[in-house]
Amino acid sequence: MDKSGGRARHSGDLIASLSGRNLARNLHSDVLWELGLAIVSGQYAEGAILPPDSELLDRFGVSRTVLREALKTLAAKGMIEARARIGTRVLPRNRWNLFDADVLSWHFELGPDVTFLGSLAEVRIGIEIEAAALAAERRTDEAAAAMLDWVEKMASAETPADFARYDLEFHRAVAEASGNPFMASISALVEMALTAAFTISSPVNEPEALEQTVSVHGAIARAIRDRDPDTAREAMKVAIAQGFDRAAGRMGTPTA
Repeated sequence: MDKSGGRARHSGDLIASLSGRNLARNLHSDVLWELGLAIVSGQYAEGAILPPDSELLDRFGVSRTVLREALKTLAAKGMIEARARIGTRVLPRNRWNLFDADVLSWHFELGPDVTFLGSLAEVRIGIEIEAAALAAERRTDEAAAAMLDWVEKMASAETPADFARYDLEFHRAVAEASGNPFMASISALVEMALTAAFTISSPVNEPEALEQTVSVHGAIARAIRDRDPDTAREAMKVAIAQGFDRAAGRMGTPTA
């Protein structure tokens, strides 16, 4: 097994720790991680044929069963396709499942990219503003109270990790309160966007940014509590845009 595997798991571990999930480490997941990262990084370019199984087996030092399971998982993510007498080909990027948690993590592992973060923000705005509006129409009293509680925890957070965790739980609560299971299904994308943004620039380290971020999340929570979908929609859009602008600004990239 390549020694780079431990380093490569950094972003996956970080995202899992923020979301409260445990990453089970085994030979399958390590092979999957390294091959997936090699594809996303372009080491194995779109249209390229992966090395034969014999070469991959020597590289990773695993059984044929473990290798085949990893390849099947990559195929399920839309990244590769096996063909008889040709080999395993890397599929075009537009075939990849970019909502998949691993695929998102591999992009993040390569380092901050403002274009990719901007694309994440655009998708979030397209989905989460409607989740907020639906939550305002469908929320329970318990859900409304939970959102306000997460905002209070964000305000009192002492570390970037705690703030990111509370922020993620807030957005999860909004998605669940929407009553639409598809809204909750984009949790991996939200985790990635928040992790990336807070890794680059956490508002906890900037009092003015912290106040601004807590304020707009409070506005979302209150609008949902008050059953005001229009205000909830607009406040969510502002919250997502602010997070992207802060990260892009720290990266030295002007925003529109």
